Amino acid sequence: MPKKKRVWYPGAMYHIMSRGNRKKELFKTRTDYEYYLYILKQIKNDYPFSLSSYCLMRNHVHLQIKTSEIEIWKIMRQINLYYAKYFNKKYDFVGHVFQGRYKSRLIQDAYYDIGLSRYIHLNPVEAKIVSKPEKYNWSSYNTYINKQGNDLIDKANILSYFKVKDPEKRYKDYCESVIKGEAEIEFEKW
Repeated sequence: MPKKKRVWYPGAMYHIMSRGNRKKELFKTRTDYEYYLYILKQIKNDYPFSLSSYCLMRNHVHLQIKTSEIEIWKIMRQINLYYAKYFNKKYDFVGHVFQGRYKSRLIQDAYYDIGLSRYIHLNPVEAKIVSKPEKYNWSSYNTYINKQGNDLIDKANILSYFKVKDPEKRYKDYCESVIKGEAEIEFEKW
């Protein structure tokens, strides 16, 4: 049975999730995380896209991507292919690294866009790996709250939702409202 074609148009935004095969680890060492980020940068140069947020968990990855002129499947094929080749070579494995085809959801409104960014950044907190998202090294959260530049992340879209003098602080408050029990994340589990 052929795979269902994904909806795509120039400027389409997606929540992408890729999971390790049989929910196994995708990242075993710091170098693995660093190499995945390196691949993202390389693919972004070859297949231009905008990355609003990311979180690399031990056995899965969340990406918030806005395409330009290249279809999402071409971007994700390259990312997952390059990482799978690296992983299999490094650990002397054969076969699938990722569990099937990556999952994607089209982002069609501002509510989903901003909420998704918070969901992605709070993933390590929800998994009880860290108590605060800024303590997790493998997400784009610190790029948002520390007013740092990052050639991988385009935070302008997400921060544009906060029409205040200090949008980085407001974004941090927005994310931490879930930790404090003042708000909930309403996204369904994959």
